[in-house]
Amino acid sequence: MAQKTEKEDTEFKSVPETLTPCLNNCGLTGNAATNNMCLNCFTKAAVSHSHTSSATESAPLDLHAARPETRKLNLETDVETKVMRETSQREVNRCKGCRKKVGLTGFRCRCGDLFCSEHRYSDRHECSYDYKAAGKAAIVKENPVVKADKIVRI
Repeated sequence: MAQKTEKEDTEFKSVPETLTPCLNNCGLTGNAATNNMCLNCFTKAAVSHSHTSSATESAPLDLHAARPETRKLNLETDVETKVMRETSQREVNRCKGCRKKVGLTGFRCRCGDLFCSEHRYSDRHECSYDYKAAGKAAIVKENPVVKADKIVRI
């Protein structure tokens, strides 16, 4: 017969002895980090709290017994957010020179356009940025003209 060591006995003491049910009585267990709600109720409460500022934090929200009207409104807002996500996802990063998809590896030039690795240098694409004027402006800014005061002779 195997004997238990002290280490094995102490490993199981870190588990909480009582499980708290969800604050909304949905049948799942709650967590102290999520205000004694299950993860589903907590995320729904956070979303509804961000949309409406009239929700009270101290009273439990009955999210599982929502009325059909509110469900319909939630579906309409979900459809609107989904459409907004799809339009933002349709924007594909492409090279300005060859229209090749560059994804996250694209290079942004000083002229403001996005280029692939072949067209990233200014001599490889029609760059509208004036490097000469920018260099002159940097030199003028870094090296101000220093003149000595006139000496008054007696």
